Order: sequence, then structure tokens, then C-alpha cells
Amino acid sequence: IVGGAGLAGLAAAYALASAGHRVRVLERAPTVGGLARTLEHRGQRFDLGGHRLLTDSEPVQQLVRDVVREPLLCVPRSSKILLGGRYVDYPLQPFNAIAGMGLGTTLRILRAYAAAQLAHRLTPRTAVSLEDWVVRHYGQVLFEIFFKPYSEKVWGLDCARISADWVEQRIQGLSLGAAIQRALFRLTRPAPRTLTSEFLYPAYGIGGIATGLQAAIETTGQIHTTSNIIRVVHRASRIKTVAVRHGEAMSLYHPETFISSLPLPVLVNRMYPLPPRVVLEAASRLRYRDLLLVAVRLDRERATDQTWIYTPDQRISFGRVHEPKNWSQQMGVAGQTLLVTEHFCFHTDPVWRASDDALMERSVVDLTTLGLVQRHEVVDGVVVRVPCAYPMFEIGYAEACAVISDYLAQFTNLHVIGRTGGFRYYNMDHAIESGIDAAQAVLARTVSSNAMVHHELATGTNS
Repeated sequence: IVGGAGLAGLAAAYALASAGHRVRVLERAPTVGGLARTLEHRGQRFDLGGHRLLTDSEPVQQLVRDVVREPLLCVPRSSKILLGGRYVDYPLQPFNAIAGMGLGTTLRILRAYAAAQLAHRLTPRTAVSLEDWVVRHYGQVLFEIFFKPYSEKVWGLDCARISADWVEQRIQGLSLGAAIQRALFRLTRPAPRTLTSEFLYPAYGIGGIATGLQAAIETTGQIHTTSNIIRVVHRASRIKTVAVRHGEAMSLYHPETFISSLPLPVLVNRMYPLPPRVVLEAASRLRYRDLLLVAVRLDRERATDQTWIYTPDQRISFGRVHEPKNWSQQMGVAGQTLLVTEHFCFHTDPVWRASDDALMERSVVDLTTLGLVQRHEVVDGVVVRVPCAYPMFEIGYAEACAVISDYLAQFTNLHVIGRTGGFRYYNMDHAIESGIDAAQAVLARTVSSNAMVHHELATGTNS
């Protein structure tokens, strides 16, 4: 049994099905793919935020080549930060930043960066928060101009409360110093993966990976959508029963192995008997950030020439916008385009509960303010709400995860995978890889068990 049909769960199911195992996938949503879905609105296609495929993993590359039944495009990356009405390259490029922010601001940034480097050399300190890490690597001024407003818009938290773990994983290998060296000396060593200028993308949307996996799995296995796992029963260090509600009906499954990509606190709270109080308390400290998308359809061939535009300005309701046609021409129809705005929030926030009309109006107003659209070009739009989109890496999350991990380790037939399931900052390739790894662990255990049975039969040691 695989709980969840995001990329991690589908990859695990695919690897097991390919090895001849009977697989059943249970997904709460009506469609597969999780956050890596592609939706359609009046002939225009869009992803839930836009997702690029970038990986050094040969197993992941092979899986994608095997299952995607549409052309894989090599898309040039072009992302900008909109600061004070000017576009600045993201990741930051020093000479472009001078042009975008002006010489005076750039000199302030460089002085602050030099001061941060000197302070670190004199009194080295381990970065605990996102603020610590960014100031160390970029300086106080750039932190205040971009990283602080954008990060707080994304996470809804003061940067001093966000763990440095997240930013270390998200922009690993980057710093202002490294960017300056790269610009001045044109270093020939490979750029950090985050800086890669091209990425792979299925011609009809990132959802092509999930639907390709679905088709492959369903040749021998089963995928049940609108199926909500409500109870995970365990006994003697094994998962014994998974109870599932399909609408008004209920089903009980008795898995040999249970692979879960359910949000980690959800898994903990649906186990029966319930875990010890210390584990439940740890789970209560883990939170997710929700995502709200407003896709605005325009009577215009193109609105931008970017893959992403980041908007740290707190007066703008969304944190990022992308135009699917800039990823693939097949994502739209001639003469029209979509701008997809991403609003980061909690499901308890007023914006989450706002009407679709109100959200559409606010997005149009902000897009107009930024000069990206004119109101007469707007045709219509669609709103999509995505709960539990991103694990929140608040300071202390690692300790809570460790408590939960120690508890779950006792279950010999349980594997926890994926971004939401493992409470990790995973890109798509990492999520897929975590599913493959879980499947390989199951297969290795199966081979070992079969070898033991053959040995016992041959020697009579079990008679």
C-alpha cells in the first residue's frame, strides 16, 4: 500500500510494480500528482506554481524518460526579482544588480557584505536562523532589501524564527562573494545546481510525469483517488491495517508494506493505538504553509518573457508569478495567455477564505500596478487552493522530526517519503528519489527474506 499519489508515492509504486509487486495507491484528491499537477482552464494549461525538472540522479532521469509520453523540452531559465519597479536577475548577478538597483544601493550592499565577512572572521558563529545565514552570506543591506520581505511573505514568519536549514538547502553553494567571483572571473567550474540556466520540462506541463507514472502503474496495480486514509492500525512493530474512506464507503487493507507520503503530523495522528504524548506533541509543532493560486486569462499572446517573477513588495498580494507559455508553447492557445499568481498563506487566513471573485480582483489590481497587464486584456480566471503545500522549517522543527522519526523507526514495514511525508525541503527530483529509495529498500528486504526461505527449505532448519 502506498499512501499518497504525489511524485514520491507514484515513484515508489512504479518501482515496485516494475519489479513485479502488486501495488495499491490511495490518494485523497480526485487526481494524481500532488503539487506537481497540471490543470486546464479554457484551453490554457498551468502547473501549481510552475516546477522545473533539474537532476543529477540517473535513476530519476531514467524514470522520467521511461514514463513521460510527450516531448521533454530544454527550457532556458530566466527569473527576475521586481524591486522598486525595476527587474533584477534572480539568482543575483552583480552587474545586472548595479543596473537594476543603482550604483549607490549596490555600494551599500557591497560594504555591508564586506562588514559581514569581517565580523564572521573575527567571531565565527553558527547560523541558527535564516536571518543569520543570509546576513553572513549576503550582508545586512541585501537581507533587508530582498531576502527579509520575500521570505516573510512566503513563510508568514519573522526571519529570525525560520531555521537556517531551509535556506542552506534552498540556495546551497550561493553567496554574494561567489556571484561576484563568477561574474568577474568567469569561473569554469560547474555552477551550483540552483544557478543552472536550463531545465527540462514536459511539453504539456509538469503533470505529464505523474500521469505517465499513473499509466505505467495501472497496467498491473491500482490507484484509488478520492480515498482518504483515516486510520493506520499497528501491532507488534508492524502496520497491520490501513482504513480508507471512499465517499460513504469504507475499506480495510492489510499491507505487507506501507509507504506513506501523508503529511507527517497527519500520519502520526491517524495511527492506532495513538503514539505516546511526546510524539503527538512533537507532531503538533510541525506546520505547513498553504498555497493559493489565481490564474488570470488574458486576451494577449504574451505578457512577459520570464519563467518566474518574484515580488517581495509587501503591498503586492502574491509572492511570485509565472506565465506557462514561457515554459512551453503547448501550454496555451494562440492569441491568449495566463499569468499565474502564487499567494502563500495559512488556511486560517482571511485570504484563504476570500471569495474567488475577490481574489481574482485583487490579483488583477496588483498585476496592473506592476505594469504586467492592462485591465481591458483580462478575460477571466480561476482560483486553486492547495493545502499543506510546503513544510515550514521553524526553528525547533528538526528536534520535533527527530522525536517522530525515533518513534516510527520501530515499524519494520513502514517507510515515510516525500516532501510532506518526510517533512523535508525536497525538489521534484528529491521527492522522486525518496520514493525509488523506499521501493529499493522493500525489494532488498524481499530478496533477503526469499533467500532465507530457500536456505531453510534446503537445509531443513525450519522443520
